[in-house]
Amino acid sequence: MSSEDIKAKIESANKEAVQRVLSSKPFLIDVKPAIEVLPGMNKRSIFHAGPPIEWSKMCGPMKGAIAGTIIFEGWANSWEGAVKLIEEGEIEFSPNHDHEAVGPMAGVISPSLPVMVVKNERYGNINYGRIVENRVQFGAFDEEAVESLRFWAQVLAPAMARALARMRSQGGTGIDLKSIMARALYMGDELHNRPAAGTSLFALTILPYLIETTEDKELLSQIVRYFASNEIFFLCLAMAACKATMNSAREIEYSTLVTAMARNGVEFGIKVSGLGNHWFTGPAGLVRGLYFPGFGSQHANPDMGDSAITETTGIGAFALANSPAILSLVGGTAEDAFKYTRQMQQITTTLNDTFLIPIFDFQGTATGIDIRKVVKTGILPVIDTAIAHKDPGIGMIGAGIVNPPMEAFKSALKEYAAKYKL
Repeated sequence: MSSEDIKAKIESANKEAVQRVLSSKPFLIDVKPAIEVLPGMNKRSIFHAGPPIEWSKMCGPMKGAIAGTIIFEGWANSWEGAVKLIEEGEIEFSPNHDHEAVGPMAGVISPSLPVMVVKNERYGNINYGRIVENRVQFGAFDEEAVESLRFWAQVLAPAMARALARMRSQGGTGIDLKSIMARALYMGDELHNRPAAGTSLFALTILPYLIETTEDKELLSQIVRYFASNEIFFLCLAMAACKATMNSAREIEYSTLVTAMARNGVEFGIKVSGLGNHWFTGPAGLVRGLYFPGFGSQHANPDMGDSAITETTGIGAFALANSPAILSLVGGTAEDAFKYTRQMQQITTTLNDTFLIPIFDFQGTATGIDIRKVVKTGILPVIDTAIAHKDPGIGMIGAGIVNPPMEAFKSALKEYAAKYKL
């Protein structure tokens, strides 16, 4: 096959892949315990963010999140008890992405933990998202942290499930997440570290059905207060929507499109459409950003979480110019934000036709990372993210900007050349 034929095949494959991304329609359809819906989850499974990693090599906050989740499940009641179970081989670990799911930071999902169920109504694939909270996912495992998971599992998740069931009974499909995301961008979100508008829009959408299905007024009051005080909530829905979007573009022969970027606090991994379900990894980097008082880079854990699925889909840091307010959290200047947003166009396939940036005359965000362009230009995707303390039990200590390792893209391109005999 000539080089021109190969090039034509690649361009055709990438056109199909990115068209699937642009035409995807992710809807929130349910909330269910993970054991009921996640493929491959067993009674003692724990899924986590990033590429595969074994317990002995995990970072501190990942270990803390796993311990907190084991305590939540009732399998142990202390750090020591959780570690004992793990060292005895009682717990099975696996990456979220390998089970159609995503989770923020440590991203730990266990059997009893309810997950968002998101269906891509255009292509039929169903994917799942873990709740966003600011304790366990950052490695805390104290009683307050575990209680936040109990509130989700016992109060908020069942209430949302009832509300969604009422919506379906009245002829609805579910909640159109892509529409909310597009509107939230107009309102100053970038939908990774700043989903405040998304949370407000989502709460307004589901609230009538919550009122109809929650007879206990005190319970309803708790739920409303939760949304009012947790503006980061919509991130879990944005992540699940992005996962459902990118999964529609998986496993297209000859495509060089990146379909996942994820970090486990030790390694950063990517997946590529034309290379199937294989992980390509490199070391996770330290986040460059702003720290809370009393903390600095010496306390920081390397980059962690599945939340870079947002950048993979063309939002998050790819839309930084749209959200100058986020700079007060992650650092930098408005000029930096504009530069990053424009620079991402050099390593992507197209501009998004739904996710638009008003300040750029409603130009779409850069969408569809191409491993060839990353390696050729030397420009790495930009990600804005939170920073966890390197030790378990402490939590979030700041936020900032990070890039993936070039090794992941180079090894993917090398494997691509071998597979397609370039």
